Amino acid sequence: MKEQIYTIPVNDAYAAGGDCPLCTLEDTQNDALLDYYLGPSLMEPDVRKTTNEKGFCQNHLHALYNREKNRLGLGLMLHTHTCDLVGDLNPGLSGSAPAGNARLFTGRQKDYRQNLLAMADRVEKRASSCVICERLDYTMDRYLDVIFFEYFANPEFKTRFDQGGGYCLPHVAMLLRGAAKYLNQNQAAEFVGKLAQIQNHSLETLRDDVEWFTLKFDHRNFQKDWKNSKDALPRAIRKICGDCDLK
Repeated sequence: MKEQIYTIPVNDAYAAGGDCPLCTLEDTQNDALLDYYLGPSLMEPDVRKTTNEKGFCQNHLHALYNREKNRLGLGLMLHTHTCDLVGDLNPGLSGSAPAGNARLFTGRQKDYRQNLLAMADRVEKRASSCVICERLDYTMDRYLDVIFFEYFANPEFKTRFDQGGGYCLPHVAMLLRGAAKYLNQNQAAEFVGKLAQIQNHSLETLRDDVEWFTLKFDHRNFQKDWKNSKDALPRAIRKICGDCDLK
């Protein structure tokens, strides 16, 4: 199989269980990318060219800083990235300021608001651009391709998928988009039908666990068993928005 390099982590993630196998895959790949960009690769010209141009989003910048394993390397990378930002944004910022006594920019005949909004879009694009997010999106798309291949070609994987405990909502959306991209109509009918069954049961069970968690605060239920509700709140948060660090 041409996707063999991706098959092992997919099967490992599904074998590990957890709240969402795709969260496991994404977290593992995310950690690998953070290590990659803080490792010797940051001194490679091609890598530095990419990080200079694309930079990192807020979440990944925080994650790189909090890793504390190569502050010097991160500093060098941020220095050349900010140099790129200065060259790219500073002239546009200066040029976006309208003349105080004129409604229109001279020679451009554009309302000054359009110019300001265009510059704001440009700044936001630079702030949200992230080389790690791009690589993560690419790899997760490859993982989706493997999941669909394994589902229809590997009975053991299909059984594991069909007996799974569901997914976080962002990864349900990812699986649905992947099914639209990779599966024919008959395959999509089978796969999405099973996904809906798994996910619906998972959400209904979670709803009941959260309800019982709240009812346990009623004095009449004080002596009753918690059942499966003690960790219902963090499980609900992870189900809604994906894996996250909860203190």
